[in-house]
Amino acid sequence: MVFTKLLSLGGLITAASAATYSLSDNWIGPAFLNTWTHEAIADPTNGRVNYVDQATALSLNLTYTSDDTLIMRCDDTTVLSSSGPGRNSVRLRSDKTYTTHVAIFDIRHMPQGCATWPAVWETLESDWPNSGEVDIVEGVNDVSPNQSTLHTSSNCTMPAARDQTGTAGSNDCYGGDNNNSGCGVQDPTTNSYGPTFNANGGGWYAMERTNSYISIWFWARNDGSVPFDVSSGPAQIDTSTWGEPTAYFPNTDCDLASHFGQNNIIFDLTLCGDWAGAVYNSDGCSGDCVTYVNENPSAFSNAYWDIGFVRVYE
Repeated sequence: MVFTKLLSLGGLITAASAATYSLSDNWIGPAFLNTWTHEAIADPTNGRVNYVDQATALSLNLTYTSDDTLIMRCDDTTVLSSSGPGRNSVRLRSDKTYTTHVAIFDIRHMPQGCATWPAVWETLESDWPNSGEVDIVEGVNDVSPNQSTLHTSSNCTMPAARDQTGTAGSNDCYGGDNNNSGCGVQDPTTNSYGPTFNANGGGWYAMERTNSYISIWFWARNDGSVPFDVSSGPAQIDTSTWGEPTAYFPNTDCDLASHFGQNNIIFDLTLCGDWAGAVYNSDGCSGDCVTYVNENPSAFSNAYWDIGFVRVYE
């Protein structure tokens, strides 16, 4: 059970909460191959990728596991024909769906490089945007920091001032406005995304979803303040001890219960596409994005996910 009380102090929306959850799912290493699906679908964001099924991903070594590791990556050896399919890549979706819950992600490395667009997110693809979307980890072309964003159906906005360490951009969450930019919050630290994240050994992301608020946290690998129940995976967690979130989305001007339904957890890596391709040059990458992807396979040797675990508490 979650108890939440919202307070308004001089216009700042704050959350006083005490929330205890129990472990329901714990994915480490080979467990990802049993209850997650490699989605061999056309990329809905129009990226220069060819998402492959699990058998293909395993045979091409685009997905592999050890006792405590999941690796997911794109092809880094093939020169592509401009008239052929995109670069082979992986899009992994949990078979199970969730409503109110906490998800914790131990990520050691995320895809990096010009043209890359990695993301960790939750949505129900068959009912988007009516079931909502929570982007926990997302960015493009190695530009930090991380951005966490909600995308929803109409009539969902966020207050301009709220209790979070990150910096809000647009407060309009409706996917039909602003080219579906959503209501995003940028992390205050550069080591939350991209090459700096990877050089630091990664870190932990956590997302708590209730009907009163959605909160997202990030702790770098060397952050001594990371809570024990985030890094160590006990049977129960208490989010009230985790401190101020990086991104905080209250239900003040958005009925979260009606804007968010059953959602899967998704990891993906696309290249170019609607976001990374659109800002490719302004982000400091030279030439044409699609041509770069086609002709430079070795540029994607660091375009991989290294996942320690995903744990869900309900």
